[in-house]
Amino acid sequence: MNVHFIAIGGSVMHQLAIALSKKGYKVTGSDDEIFEPAAGNLRNEGILPEKEGWFPEKINKEFDAVILGMHAKNDNPELIRAKELSLKIYSFPEYIYEESRSKKRIVVGGSHGKTTTTSMIMHVLRHRRINFDYLVGAKLQGFDQSVSVTDAPLIVCEGDEYPSSAIEKSPKFHFLFPHVAVITGIAWDHINVFPTFENYLEQFKIFIGKIEPGGILIYNETDEVLANLVNEHSADIRKIAYGVPEHKIVNGISSITLEGKESQLRVFGNHNLLNLHAAWLVCKEIGVDIASFLEAIVDFTGASKRLELLAAEQTLSVYRDFAHAPSKVKATIEAVKQQFPERRLIALLELHTFSSLNANFMQEYKGTLNFADVSAVYYSKHALELKRMPELAKESVQNGFSKDQLVVINNKEDLLLWLRAQHYDNSVLLMMSSGTFDGLNIDALLKELI
Repeated sequence: MNVHFIAIGGSVMHQLAIALSKKGYKVTGSDDEIFEPAAGNLRNEGILPEKEGWFPEKINKEFDAVILGMHAKNDNPELIRAKELSLKIYSFPEYIYEESRSKKRIVVGGSHGKTTTTSMIMHVLRHRRINFDYLVGAKLQGFDQSVSVTDAPLIVCEGDEYPSSAIEKSPKFHFLFPHVAVITGIAWDHINVFPTFENYLEQFKIFIGKIEPGGILIYNETDEVLANLVNEHSADIRKIAYGVPEHKIVNGISSITLEGKESQLRVFGNHNLLNLHAAWLVCKEIGVDIASFLEAIVDFTGASKRLELLAAEQTLSVYRDFAHAPSKVKATIEAVKQQFPERRLIALLELHTFSSLNANFMQEYKGTLNFADVSAVYYSKHALELKRMPELAKESVQNGFSKDQLVVINNKEDLLLWLRAQHYDNSVLLMMSSGTFDGLNIDALLKELI
């Protein structure tokens, strides 16, 4: 196979390029910007483009497939040339499906928890030495790549509802056609793509319809919107509901009981217990017994930036989390408060996505920070400029979150001052963002605090 990537430098695109190269395919690619770690990863595999830029003259009829990344626009010169030559052009998920037509496909979708649920399944399968391919949106301990495409009979995919490419606007998870599907929950997000909740909800209805006939849908019954959607659907599939399993917290350690068997965990919070329950039901469907599942899951520490413990001492623990959408923020805040009820919870949230920086969306955050004892919301003017969005007034943020004594910060220096001014005795510092707090050096900050 001779495969060319347009926009090879993407965080997931370059991982697929490396996976195909390892499989023995001839892989080439182009991009106008390639940053680390993608550049180094591609260089190590010997497939880093010699020059940055677009080179339509390199597109030829020898290519069996052209894979188009989200970064590439409709007027990309290589894309135009590929169309002129009538080459097969795929979005990322379309190509993943092409590589997995003969495999049993497991796809985890949902507005929140899909990365962690996918990671839990992968963790257990690796522990049981089951041969599988995968696609996941985070760096996981024990896995060199976030994409694997081999001759394995099984593939586990995180199913994203974001558009597939510049020329294919349908969500990525519409192209994976699962035999076993999971939906973890539905909460409106990506308002730049789905301007109404109804439009967003429709994407999950379509996803359910994409499950292979006779397949399985595992869904979170505690989500009323999702439960109603599933109950209304008459597809030829088997439906399995799940909820928060029996559990307890003793001395800051969570334990879970499944199928009458108990095990301690290194993750915590109701949202993670839901994710774990979904992961168990998936593993059960592919032949893993409960004893083996619990033996494996006991040492699962989470995906990167998902309630990741950055530092801890006797009187302070610092966690970083990817939470940014309202439902994710609320679940993470509540999880930390339940796990450390006697500690003061200091919560810092960065608004970084298109939705979260939109004044019209701000009311969706009402009540999300209520369990925090001290809270601040940060956003940078630089993020607004990059997304070509209008200025966001602090008053809009205050009114949207509707929380007494909420501090709103839009300057990095002021953010550092606020962090240094807090009292950290008997506390948990929770830092939530899908970004980097405008390049904040967290390691240096922690050395100051601890």
